[in-house]
Amino acid sequence: MATEFKFPDVGEGITEGEIVLWLVDEGERVEQDQLMVQVETDKAVVEIPSPRAGTILKILYREGEIIKVGETLVIIGEEGEKPPEPEKKEEEKREYVGIVGDVGKAAPKAAAGPRVLAVPAVRKLAKDLGVDINKVKGTGPDGRISEDDVKRHAEQAPVSADEDTYGEIERIPIMRVRRSVAQKMVRSATSIPHVTHTDIANATQLVLLKRQKAGEASSRKINLTYLPFIMKAAALSLLKHPYLNSSVDSERNEILLKKYINIGFAVETDDGLLVPVVKNVDKKSIIELAEETQRLADLTWQRKVALADLKGGTFSITNIGSIGGIYSTPIINHPEAANLGLGKIRELPWVVNGEVKVISGIHLSLSFDHRILDGAEAARFLNDVIAHIEDPGQLV
Repeated sequence: MATEFKFPDVGEGITEGEIVLWLVDEGERVEQDQLMVQVETDKAVVEIPSPRAGTILKILYREGEIIKVGETLVIIGEEGEKPPEPEKKEEEKREYVGIVGDVGKAAPKAAAGPRVLAVPAVRKLAKDLGVDINKVKGTGPDGRISEDDVKRHAEQAPVSADEDTYGEIERIPIMRVRRSVAQKMVRSATSIPHVTHTDIANATQLVLLKRQKAGEASSRKINLTYLPFIMKAAALSLLKHPYLNSSVDSERNEILLKKYINIGFAVETDDGLLVPVVKNVDKKSIIELAEETQRLADLTWQRKVALADLKGGTFSITNIGSIGGIYSTPIINHPEAANLGLGKIRELPWVVNGEVKVISGIHLSLSFDHRILDGAEAARFLNDVIAHIEDPGQLV
């Protein structure tokens, strides 16, 4: 018997996704749990497996189309079986719905042209790009318009006269992940009162310790960076300063102290910034943290990171030092209470017992939620982080 497989709720508030790549074709035999399709959500590209063994009777959404949670994605049955007529997509359902019931098809409007087949997300993209969707040629089934069709039309459209006044303009669509990041950043920046506290740590001993651990990491094919050490230093400090490992429940006017320490770290991708999360950081060794951060970073760059690895964070770290920056003002990852920015480790003059010496210094920038914390507590937390950096033996 044929089975209609609907696009599942993959969690984290996801309501729709874009079909990226079908891994099977109509008429092809699949096994249970065999990967069928890649779908891009606001968070990541997820691979969806087959719920059963059988033959792919009908694929309802093609590559580039948007599917909403609960809509039929594919019909699976036995070879030669005729697929049932699937539920019509929401947009098609609306065509003949009347206000007072079924009174037959209404007479067509005199000025109306052919009905444009495009899901709401595609229509919104067209509006954002200033494209008249009625003028876009759809390349999908029955002339359905995809996001690629809209972008292609936008690229081919002539620049308007006042746009051309000062020179050439290139319009670049804001893609799904970057749109999601932008919305979250606006929410964080406007709903959380940010304060940033800065300081410098003498990382000379940390540099030496990293060199000592490099051989062990290399034998396990791990590229050891400073991030696992700072992550562990932050975790040990969070145990002493739990309010930096919390969030605000505005509806109940409560502060939620998290009894677990999951630290997210920012990863730059071609599509935007993502923050994979390392779970239970305080319970992991430096090598385990290095292994996990490398695994998550690799999956994130490949856009294969699981949604479960992008949620559950209680504190975040932003490493601008890998690019070359010193200080920053990190935006807190809502609903967390703080974000620690790491600068580049570099040689600095440092006064020790009245003498100027050259050390390896790292600049630290801690953004915190002033609703939860006062500056004194944030400073004490950062002092503890610095103490762990300057005496890193306690991290291993």
